[in-house]
Amino acid sequence: MMDFFEQQDHAHQQSRKLLFLFFLAVIAILIAVNVSLALIWKWAFAFRTHGHPDYPVGFFYVNTAVTLLFICGGTLFETFRLREGGDAVAQMAGGRLVMPSSTDVKERRLLNIVEEMALASGIACPRVYILDREDAINAFAAGYHQNEAVVAVTQGSLTRLTRDELQGVIGHEFSHILNGDMRMNIQLIGVLFGIQMIAGFGQELMYWASQIFSSRDREEKGPPIQLVVLVVGAALFVIGYVGIFFGRLIKSAVSRQREFLADASAVQFTRNPETIGGALRKIGGLTRVNQCGSRIRDPRAEQMSHMFLGAARPNLMDGLFATHPPIEERLQRVYGRHVDFLDASEIIDPAHQHDVQDVIVNANAHRFGQSSGGDAMQAGASLTTAFGQHSGQTLPTAFAASDTANAQIAGTSELTSATTPVATSHGIDPVILSAARDARAADALVFAMLCDATQTAVYQSQLALIARISPEKATQTDQLLHHLDTMQGSPRLPLLDLAMPALKQLSPPARMDLLSFCAKLIAADQRMSQSEFVLQTVLERRLGPQSGRLVKVRYNDLRTLKPEVVQLLSLVARSHPHDQDASAALVRAGALLPELALTEADLIASTTVDFFVIRQALEKLNQLAPLAKPFLIKALMAAASVTPSSMQESAMSASMIDLIRAICAALDAPVPEVTALGS
Repeated sequence: MMDFFEQQDHAHQQSRKLLFLFFLAVIAILIAVNVSLALIWKWAFAFRTHGHPDYPVGFFYVNTAVTLLFICGGTLFETFRLREGGDAVAQMAGGRLVMPSSTDVKERRLLNIVEEMALASGIACPRVYILDREDAINAFAAGYHQNEAVVAVTQGSLTRLTRDELQGVIGHEFSHILNGDMRMNIQLIGVLFGIQMIAGFGQELMYWASQIFSSRDREEKGPPIQLVVLVVGAALFVIGYVGIFFGRLIKSAVSRQREFLADASAVQFTRNPETIGGALRKIGGLTRVNQCGSRIRDPRAEQMSHMFLGAARPNLMDGLFATHPPIEERLQRVYGRHVDFLDASEIIDPAHQHDVQDVIVNANAHRFGQSSGGDAMQAGASLTTAFGQHSGQTLPTAFAASDTANAQIAGTSELTSATTPVATSHGIDPVILSAARDARAADALVFAMLCDATQTAVYQSQLALIARISPEKATQTDQLLHHLDTMQGSPRLPLLDLAMPALKQLSPPARMDLLSFCAKLIAADQRMSQSEFVLQTVLERRLGPQSGRLVKVRYNDLRTLKPEVVQLLSLVARSHPHDQDASAALVRAGALLPELALTEADLIASTTVDFFVIRQALEKLNQLAPLAKPFLIKALMAAASVTPSSMQESAMSASMIDLIRAICAALDAPVPEVTALGS
């Protein structure tokens, strides 16, 4: 865990390094522009005046101002254009969004792998894109924050890699998500665009000059205006390509070591060097065939090259200026020895047997009128309609009648014997898994998780609230709740992470309406339980208006937030069934935070634990410096463990695991490895 937070801190340092290099690049371009234009001025007007012509008033100020306008304006423009984060970057690269409920075998395999990685790391499941026009082996992760990350892979990765190799590629990209590289990578796209704006302006000047057919008087001395404009354009074009030089320098400075780290993380995630190693060996093998096994044909590839798994373009400037380390060096670090490249021919049947079964489950679960890969707006139509019709038009509901909802649930029940990798490893009912992947059912799954069938009166009032939105949605919620009951004793919070791609098809106003409605369901019994607090905390952090924004660091030391730490540790400690267990839990946690000098007297009484105060404490604790968070999480893990002897194994009850996952989500931290009691 410490490695993760160290890398988060390193990412902040790299961002400052990026800003410094950008400043140097701008200074170099400003000097080059002013020197070039000064020489051109002397050349163009030396024949028209006697001696050395004077420069106009403000000549260098104007040159500097116009150059800065292009660079800064271009950077701001491109950054604004990519304000949607990962989705905007994936679409810029020509990506196609893969619907979470897709039944295509290759797409299902990819989605399964992404889901498995998300569940293991405890982050929201990223949306997935495929670059259909790219036959090479490559991939990237993009986004401003892990809550709105996307993963994009090329078509060649789907057809040329085995399941294990594709898992290594996805593990590599998850490293970039967890280590905080994505935000810097998007910022770098904007910076490079601004730097290269000068080249674009010079190219336009050359075009205008070629279209000007000017004549001059016989008495006029010096070069014609057309030639002057052409020379100015050519000079700016060359100077602009100094920006590419600096762009390469900047990208190589901030990305090469990150690729080594991501390769190592992929091995750590998959526990098998053959995963990412096999993918890299096939990139090397494909390079022997087409000179660049990771080549990206898209015209924006140069601007985005630092984001990809492998070099998007052949490296004309190897060594210091290469955006990626050589494949041979990466393989040497992965295997610890020299290995040969592999053949990267397309695989006839790349599907894993479990993924084929998963496709069967999804196909049957959605055979009652649900699209497996349709338009995102259509797939999320029922959600938008249910929460206020923000789109300004009437959209069809997901289910026309309650018997359709029953049919959908019944249809999947017939296949409960079929297993999928995600369902099998996490004990998730296939019906529930299908609902989490479907934009038309994900909201009902959230409602079912918030409803309490053990209190008949409260449950009926909750169903009545849902029925006001849609009677069919209330029936669907009731059906899903019965399937959730089969997961007693299992953590439920991973379901929310799986449902995130489907829920994020909602528009921002519709997301806010969903969160507001969930708050009404929680308030139905005039109290908030711990499970409700957990679900609401994760929903707000994943879907709220601040979910995709980086939290500013305001505190460097846990000592400045001791009251908040005590609140959080008391919440975890009081989750144990007995008072003596709670006291012992706080003592165990305090031993890991000696600077706070915690004692049993600091333990807050269970009757005074206030979830509103806890939420405020989490907001402050999320503003801790990255290197301060691991100490807090280790203390929380110690408090959550059943006994001191189980601290190494981190054995916890299902409800405690959900609580820890919720806290980690609120702190933007990965979930430590834990074991459910009895598993």
